[in-house]
Amino acid sequence: MMRIFVALVALSGLAACGGGSRYSSMNAGVYRPAPVLFARGPIQQACETQGRRAATPARCGCVQAIANQSLSRSEQRRAAKMFKDPHEFQEMRQSNNPKHEQFWRAWKTFGQNAAAACDRT
Repeated sequence: MMRIFVALVALSGLAACGGGSRYSSMNAGVYRPAPVLFARGPIQQACETQGRRAATPARCGCVQAIANQSLSRSEQRRAAKMFKDPHEFQEMRQSNNPKHEQFWRAWKTFGQNAAAACDRT
């Protein structure tokens, strides 16, 4: 009988804790950091290999995580190739080809999302 009582008290205590996101910035006065965005893939690899000072592994991984949400795998591969030749980006942007226009719109949206999410990494 005592074991049942102790188990009920323990369950009541756990139930009183409530739910909530483990990633919320403040939960019952305890700080928990937001999740870190990071992924590996073609954009991340191209970002890191360009040798730019701001292209840290954390930032490039964050950018790849946003790319995974915003761009198809083929769009990611296409963009990774263009990291080596930025002039190709410019030609695509100015092209009248509907597929190029579609890619450019997706790339522009991705860039805005990545800038907003990865600016502080």
